[in-house]
Amino acid sequence: MFKDDEDAFDSVTWDAPATVAYGGDHPPVSGPGFRQSTDANDDPNEPKWEGYLVTSVKDAVKELSETKDAYVSYLVTAQTNLPIFSTPTPSARRRFQDFVFLREHLVRDFPACVVPQLPGKHRLEYITGDRFSPEFIERRRQDLHRFLQRLSRHPTLQRSTLVRAFFESTEWQVHMHQHIAHPPGPEPTQGLIDSLSDTLLNAFTKVRKPDERFLHMREEVDKFEEGLQTSERLWNRVRTRSADLTADYHDLAVAVQGLGFLESGITDPLNQFSNTLLEFSALLRHTTQTTTDPFLIHLHSLLSYSHANRAVLKLRDQKQLDLEELSDYLSGVTAERDRLAAIISGHAGSSGLGLGAYLKDRVDAIRGMDDDRSRVEKMKKLDTKIKELQEAVTTAHETSDAFSDETLREQAIFQFAKQAEMKEMLGNLADGQIEFYKASIEEWDRIIPVIQRIRVDV
Repeated sequence: MFKDDEDAFDSVTWDAPATVAYGGDHPPVSGPGFRQSTDANDDPNEPKWEGYLVTSVKDAVKELSETKDAYVSYLVTAQTNLPIFSTPTPSARRRFQDFVFLREHLVRDFPACVVPQLPGKHRLEYITGDRFSPEFIERRRQDLHRFLQRLSRHPTLQRSTLVRAFFESTEWQVHMHQHIAHPPGPEPTQGLIDSLSDTLLNAFTKVRKPDERFLHMREEVDKFEEGLQTSERLWNRVRTRSADLTADYHDLAVAVQGLGFLESGITDPLNQFSNTLLEFSALLRHTTQTTTDPFLIHLHSLLSYSHANRAVLKLRDQKQLDLEELSDYLSGVTAERDRLAAIISGHAGSSGLGLGAYLKDRVDAIRGMDDDRSRVEKMKKLDTKIKELQEAVTTAHETSDAFSDETLREQAIFQFAKQAEMKEMLGNLADGQIEFYKASIEEWDRIIPVIQRIRVDV
């Protein structure tokens, strides 16, 4: 986190590490958010990288174009000094479904990591058949490029064997089947905690003992997403008004040109003025297409990225809920076992233990199960359940603590990536606006002397 008196964007670095594997001839890489420190750091919650991974998606090609199985493939390339890669410049051709597989399995293999989302397939282009149009393919290429950029900025995901295979494997289909058959890490087993989780989480929706650190994180996420949504609404209005202005300037140019035909003495100056209005209208349209639209797309993509971060925070709460509810369940079973032991020893009855215990004793009496032998059998079963629950609570506690620690590191990584993207996004917006105003000034400066030379006799 950054202090209030600091410029947060000044701390977003732009250079790559100086040390490079594979020899010294590999050029250093620069770009937004690609400096990843490999220095030793004692803080367990600080991100730790082993190197850099700079990715790109380009050269979209329509494959099997004359068949019903047509699809678009993209060239994915990278520059890296990570030891896990066999070459510093891996590359491969991948289709959209390969990106989908990559994301789905990264989410499964790394549940505590913020895995960025992909653009959805449920778009109008899939209904109208325009998914092979140049505009749609370029938009998707940009989305996939941004997806890989976010993966490359993550110190854990960038080193995963699945990401390495995605860039390097010449037998990607085989690798996918192997990954499904033999996923990394132990196979999840259906234990006591898993069988109880759904029931418990359906009954309780909030953590009873919230951690202040994660409450603060959630508040920060809420504020960030609210800011993005507000900016998206405002810039959509700007885009709409810019489109109206573009049309208005075009109509004005046509009107001025018509006026030039009527005023024979100043036809040429008015035609030049009309051309300037057309040029300015074209500048407005160009700025919308090259600056405003990409900015809005990036805003929406960053909002989706934040949703993925929110999902990790929610999953951490679920881990804590598992622990809290299992602990309560263990306490209840232990209390029941102690109650039965007290009844057998003659030190206590059901009185004073609540309506539930009293009704349970009455039901057992009706069923003929209120004798000591039945109580001893129950105690044995409860002892077994208590042992299982104790093991489950221990596991849940370790899982919750580990997930919390990983979430803290994940938030630091997300902040790093978010600030890098904000710097890039706002920088591109500023550059586009500067280019627009410079070109506009040049256009108007050219026409002003022409207009000033017009002399009208009154």
